[in-house]
Amino acid sequence: MASVDYFLTEEQQMIVELARQIAEEKIIPVRAELDEEEKFPWEIVRDLAQADMFRLFVPEEYGGFGGRTFDICLAIEQLAYGCIAVTTTYAACALGGYPIVMYGSEEQKKKYLPAIASGEKLAAFGLTEVTAGSDAAAMQTTAEEDGDYWVLNGSKQWITSGEEAKIYTIIAMTDRHKGARGATAFVVEKGDPGFTFGKKERKMGLRASSTRELFFDNCRIPKDRMLGRRGLGFIVAMKTLDLARPGIGAMAVGLSQAALDEAVKHAKQREQFGQPIIQFQAVQHMLADMATAIEASRALVYAVARTIDSGAKDIAKLSAMAKLFPTDMAMKITTDAVQILGGYGYMKDYPVEKMMRDAKVLQIYEGTNQILRNIIGNALNKEYHV
Repeated sequence: MASVDYFLTEEQQMIVELARQIAEEKIIPVRAELDEEEKFPWEIVRDLAQADMFRLFVPEEYGGFGGRTFDICLAIEQLAYGCIAVTTTYAACALGGYPIVMYGSEEQKKKYLPAIASGEKLAAFGLTEVTAGSDAAAMQTTAEEDGDYWVLNGSKQWITSGEEAKIYTIIAMTDRHKGARGATAFVVEKGDPGFTFGKKERKMGLRASSTRELFFDNCRIPKDRMLGRRGLGFIVAMKTLDLARPGIGAMAVGLSQAALDEAVKHAKQREQFGQPIIQFQAVQHMLADMATAIEASRALVYAVARTIDSGAKDIAKLSAMAKLFPTDMAMKITTDAVQILGGYGYMKDYPVEKMMRDAKVLQIYEGTNQILRNIIGNALNKEYHV
């Protein structure tokens, strides 16, 4: 079967093969059980750590393999072929670690990044609140100076790997009068006094991923836990999301490829009116559109990831595109896969119903697709001078 040549290096091909092996041997056999029992995939996390997958998003000087966005996307795509709930745990660790990579002091990097790279400690990212998600300026969580400490009060909502992670990047208001410019980033550790967790959320999809609320009740952390400088929190959050969004696009590509493969396999086996349903033009056209959309999405994600790795600075628009198009596509492709499987597709005995449930969140987290359209549109408004 001919496929597009993306000119992967030998090292990148090894990443693809290893991640795909983990997906097929470790994830796929247990994904239904993890989903049904809403079970956090600790065994697979350990497998990923043993395979050095967490080292992909950490610079070499701190125990990583360089932190290249394209490499991370390649791994995420293949892991997502198995299950995006498991993959979200992996990707969320990068999301929590990126602020330390980009804005941490040398001491902070030496303290936290080697433990993240080895997989010893998971990281998480805390931005969203009840009143603040897309509207970061509406954030209610505060951080106040008190001698040699910062004291945090408030809560964060829908945090991936909440309670399971040990290192948290938290955005809090240090000067409410300045709006978004009054936010600052901090590192909070599991076990810090006054830092607790809410119940594990029950979700439509992504059920093997742990999602909890974080609570800060006079949570005291040392002053040296501030990331970057005071008032830089909004920029830290936005730059982190810019770096992470192509990974969500890669997740959508992996999920969509799995859904297409299931649909093609079923269409070749299922017979109606004396022939496999793949012989019917209506089904062929659905599959053709699915395959084309996947390849277009893959090309977009890869191109944007390589652009980021080239050192491009203003990546917000491209990063938004690399998340927007593949995730909208994934929702349609998984829905079409269920349709092609018909009654089988609606049954839990077949994986496409889970794929469809999981796909929905890709359009929501790390920036809703409506907000991403705003980002792209605003960038176009600034670029074009008529």
